[in-house]
Amino acid sequence: MKLFKPINFVAIFMIALAFSCQPKPNNQETQLETEEINLMLKVEKVAQILDQEIFKYTLDNGNMQVEMSNYGGLISRISVPDKNGKLENIALTLDSIPEFLTKPNPFFGATAGRVANRIGGAKFELNGKTYTLAKNNGENTLHGGLEGFNKKVWDSEPYSNDSIIGVKMTYLSVDGEEGFPGNLTTTLWMELTLDDVLRIRFEAETDQPTLVNLTNHTYFNLSGISGPVTDHVFQFNADAYTPVDEELIPTGEVKDVTGTPFDFREPKILGNQIAANNGGFDHNMVMKLEKSPEFIHFVKVIHPTSGRTMDMFSDNVGVQFYTANFLDGFAGAEGKTYDKYWGFCLESQNWPDAINKSNFPSPILNPGEKYKHVIEYKFGVEK
Repeated sequence: MKLFKPINFVAIFMIALAFSCQPKPNNQETQLETEEINLMLKVEKVAQILDQEIFKYTLDNGNMQVEMSNYGGLISRISVPDKNGKLENIALTLDSIPEFLTKPNPFFGATAGRVANRIGGAKFELNGKTYTLAKNNGENTLHGGLEGFNKKVWDSEPYSNDSIIGVKMTYLSVDGEEGFPGNLTTTLWMELTLDDVLRIRFEAETDQPTLVNLTNHTYFNLSGISGPVTDHVFQFNADAYTPVDEELIPTGEVKDVTGTPFDFREPKILGNQIAANNGGFDHNMVMKLEKSPEFIHFVKVIHPTSGRTMDMFSDNVGVQFYTANFLDGFAGAEGKTYDKYWGFCLESQNWPDAINKSNFPSPILNPGEKYKHVIEYKFGVEK
């Protein structure tokens, strides 16, 4: 791997890999027909905050592109082809990375932490001590507080091998930041594979008992952001969900999806389920009842008109399913106005407000332990 040090504000660098793939012997293994595969990673310095440099990274595997930044561990664009080969962005975003520094937005593409989702009452108890947090979502704390991981500049470096291009990012959240105890070191890898998988990996370690719940908050719209996602078809591998109160804090109940609008175990048109629920979704869909390293194919999404598909895999215990209920006339990229239901989020994470629910999987990380979390989004087309 060769790392590049920026020279000036507009410096642009590229890592390009091209190699020939020889067909495998005629045996039980699948033969690889591709003669040449091109991977490209472009790095551009786009801003600076004091002595912290902010970069835009563009990952290209020859079929799709992913744009990301070390500001907020951000995914700002995902461009994938439709069934006719038309390449379009499918992630709600702003026109440029620098806009994210100054224009308020609802966590488009951001890394959410130190604790993603909501903590009820903006407080929790840990080892007999009560910690009070910022109230940035009514009476509650949302996505890490006033300045969560989505507003931090991460140390970053690109990397590559014969089949992957990516960016490694690290951030030290110091003891007391946003009210959380312990110095927490988080490492984030975001990478693109040859078979159109966007993989996100988290690891974190602490020097004091603390809370950790990390996720990515990309809003997807497989139509190329041409309208609401109500025409998308969803299928979840979820037998249960966690109901919420009027402030979207889980009640503590774990409810069977049978007979409810949350039953996506067979493919369902999203608009029909939204109507059945008398509104959109902002709920935790249960993947597992307890933590384990098992990697699960949890969600499949299809946009019938474009043919685009997205499959989500994760090793975590839940996925927050959010249908952009609070978007209202937001001025997004390319002159588009994002309205209600114009995107959906699949936020792989621990269950919300878990620290205040004794029957929920614990979000506590202790010294000597390592938090690990992997998410994969695989893109494709159905003709």
